[in-house]
Amino acid sequence: MQHTPRKPETIAADRARYEDHQRRGLEAAPSAMPQPSPLPAPAPEGVIWDETVPGGWYYTARLQKGEILRLQANGFGASASFAAWREGDVTERQNLPDTCKLQWTTDLKKGRVVFSDMGRVLYSIIEDSAGANDALSGGMPARSPFTPAFRSTRENMILALAKLGLGKRDLPALLTFFAPVRVDDKGQFFWNESLLSGQDWVELRAEEDMIYALSNTRHPLDPTTGPDVPALTVTRMTARAVQQDDLCRNATAEAIRGFENNARA
Repeated sequence: MQHTPRKPETIAADRARYEDHQRRGLEAAPSAMPQPSPLPAPAPEGVIWDETVPGGWYYTARLQKGEILRLQANGFGASASFAAWREGDVTERQNLPDTCKLQWTTDLKKGRVVFSDMGRVLYSIIEDSAGANDALSGGMPARSPFTPAFRSTRENMILALAKLGLGKRDLPALLTFFAPVRVDDKGQFFWNESLLSGQDWVELRAEEDMIYALSNTRHPLDPTTGPDVPALTVTRMTARAVQQDDLCRNATAEAIRGFENNARA
């Protein structure tokens, strides 16, 4: 392909259009996000089933549209690296780069949605006690040699993919819940454990029928060492009525368009 040099004025015009688009997006975004969900978590309602995912293990399951998935940490160090696909067409999957770009934030917490790579909303974050979720750095990479007692996020996700009939190329970027990753003034990631309580919880509402996989493994930036990771409790709950002023559905113009795409599917 022949390279076509771009003139400085063309680059400047493109940048100006981008910044104008960003300004309008930020102006349309909510000026204040909701308060964190209370601690301790209230008793779950409409429980279909619940499971305990031991530290170091993975889990796969499905959610029907409207159902709620609660993830509950049972101590410091439990974190849920999470991936989701649209059931019936797993070529459509969560897309964190678009999710962050469309909502002009990497701070994915209560009130935000996660888009698929087809511009639809796959799930919404409707409750979140800590707001400490990592969309940037991914999970623990594989170690060498393999240690059964200290499995990595990558190893767990490969096993989970096989269970779902998927392969490595089907794995999207992971969103990790209960991972207080922040960025300092020098642009370096750091682990801010003060954001966690050890009993934090989130609830995700499926906006499409979906399947998901999660890995409860230690986050690569967690300074704690050793294989001992607390368990996670995973609870599937029945669908609830969604109000017209639901923040997740109205927070941004892009979220509104995403739900319009859902309606056309």
